[in-house]
Amino acid sequence: MATAEIAVALPALVLITAIVLWGMTAVSIQLTCNDAARTGARAAARGESLAAVRELVAKAVPEGARVKVTRDAAVVHVHVSVQVEAPAAARLPALTVQAHAAAATEPSATTRCEGGEGCGS
Repeated sequence: MATAEIAVALPALVLITAIVLWGMTAVSIQLTCNDAARTGARAAARGESLAAVRELVAKAVPEGARVKVTRDAAVVHVHVSVQVEAPAAARLPALTVQAHAAAATEPSATTRCEGGEGCGS
């Protein structure tokens, strides 16, 4: 009797463990994306070129992440999104983890940006 109960419960426990680990992975990736977006927004606000900011953020986030950086005279926006695949046994759709950061453009960066590299989106 106990063997049959264990045989039924064990696959469920393995599946629950896999889903919990997937959730912890998604949270870890979310934190990484938040940090990368904030770092990129600060760099862009200081006047770094948008290509350099994209490269900086892309180095910090998982493979396959999409990075979008926009800047105007007042604000810099960095948006990062990445798909987190579910365990195959769970048969769940992938989660999309997103992070967004904005920073006010520093006055010295605005004067460097006018007509120069990295201005605009």
